[in-house]
Amino acid sequence: MRCWKSRPSGDRLTGPRPHHFTARKDRATRVPETATPLTSRRAAPRFRPQRLLGLLPAFLLLTGCIADPSPEPNLTANSSPAATGSPGAPSTSAPLETTQSSNKAPVYWIGRSNSNVFLYREFRDVPAQENPVTRALRAMMSEKPLDPDFFTPWQNPEKLASSISGKNVITVDVSEDAFNSNLDADMAGRAIQQLVFTATAAAASSGLIDSGQQIQVRILVDSHTDYVAFNHVQLGAPMSRSNGMVAPVWIIDPQEGTDLAGGSVKISGRSTVPGGKLRWQILRAEANGDKSPYLTGETTAAAEAAQPGLFTLALSLSAGSYELRVSQVDAAGSGQELNVDSRNFKVR
Repeated sequence: MRCWKSRPSGDRLTGPRPHHFTARKDRATRVPETATPLTSRRAAPRFRPQRLLGLLPAFLLLTGCIADPSPEPNLTANSSPAATGSPGAPSTSAPLETTQSSNKAPVYWIGRSNSNVFLYREFRDVPAQENPVTRALRAMMSEKPLDPDFFTPWQNPEKLASSISGKNVITVDVSEDAFNSNLDADMAGRAIQQLVFTATAAAASSGLIDSGQQIQVRILVDSHTDYVAFNHVQLGAPMSRSNGMVAPVWIIDPQEGTDLAGGSVKISGRSTVPGGKLRWQILRAEANGDKSPYLTGETTAAAEAAQPGLFTLALSLSAGSYELRVSQVDAAGSGQELNVDSRNFKVR
């Protein structure tokens, strides 16, 4: 059984960490603001439901295959009001995904940024034999994130199905073994929102729902309602995305571990502060494995309603291994880098 716990804000992670979760989002390295190569400095290193409820009318319904969950080391994570969208959390959220032609599934993971924990998205290759919502959720519950800074508390379920009603309500029916992790209330709220974000993203990106209307997710456990997920979150009622749950800074491309062609490398991402300033930095890996500052600069997130918070960069990079870091600039002028997101990639 996995054990994920929260501590009061400001505490550090303690205890053994899973190898796929390395908390580095808050370790920013500042260099002089220039766009020319730099070489002189290095970066710092059971409750059982009693009532039956039939599934909503559905367009799609597919079940899953059996898989045994594997236990992982304990992890602690501090709490945040963003888990339930309560006062004090950021008021904005990432826009709903748009329809795309790619077969990749949008999957949300949990990751640390500074002293907080947010949701981050990756696009994953998934088998095509299940409907888009089911296969995205199966990836979320059974696979590991590409980025080692991310993790998931979900277990691979024996049964998993999804359906969509004509009122933009996604119903997810999952077996109880998916909840076989010991979470505190804060992390349990994040895990449920991880499912809500992934299900709505998969439905929107595949064109199965009307993105112009409110979209909700209803979670059933073994086809029953009123289940208490992770012993903390009451299920059964339709739920929406919680504002403030997604990461304040979020690199979309390149994804972790991507191999890119040389020349102009395109970088894109999103900030939850439209029109806000962002600082970016490229570190280059040297032969001994150390990383040194290579390029740095600033950009501004888009303020337009059509693409709020979007930022793009085009950088000329030669062959090598790189780390990209993007952070929000402290409006108070302290120079502190806030909410750092990072990606490792290679240029051929």
